[in-house]
Amino acid sequence: MKRIVKKSDSLVISENLKYHSKGNNSRLSGILFKEQKGFCAYTEEYISFEDAKDIEHFDPNLKNTNDDNYNNWYIVKHLANQRKTNNWLEPILQPYQEDFEKRIIYNDGAYFSKPNDIEAKNLIDLLDLNNFQKVQLRKRYIKRRKDALLKRNIELDDIENIKQYFQEKIDGEIEESVRYLRAIQEEFNIDIWNMIPEQI
Repeated sequence: MKRIVKKSDSLVISENLKYHSKGNNSRLSGILFKEQKGFCAYTEEYISFEDAKDIEHFDPNLKNTNDDNYNNWYIVKHLANQRKTNNWLEPILQPYQEDFEKRIIYNDGAYFSKPNDIEAKNLIDLLDLNNFQKVQLRKRYIKRRKDALLKRNIELDDIENIKQYFQEKIDGEIEESVRYLRAIQEEFNIDIWNMIPEQI
């Protein structure tokens, strides 16, 4: 999972947007979607126009309280939201924390934390990040990308050509071919996030 950047100059903050349980949240949803560049905060899969998406309240205990705010709201695929465990865990690492990617460690399709980092472990457990099927999907995706690069005679340490390969995917088929951003970042040593434009 990749850290979700929360912007100090977000329109959610400047427009003082609130989540309304029984109201229209399309403006809030649109801004969050754009800031997340169209990717689900939990699955790191692109949310296409055919996907049901939710405004997720990461800490469900804050929903409909005065403490519910921008830092607790994320855009996620509906199914990923449903699969999040109902057992809230504390203490927990927040998805926007600066040191997120130092504490949630990626290795070969799976995520790990240091043994004494209870907050990070709780996040991994809460979102079921190491579900066997999810790990296998990430591993197969990376293998397909590596195979495709090698078929183009691009060595796996050729950063510039790897970036060009992924830029083509971003520009031409982002919905179908770009997913698991953290895995791409770690496996190919590229800053895939900054290659992707904000969605309109």
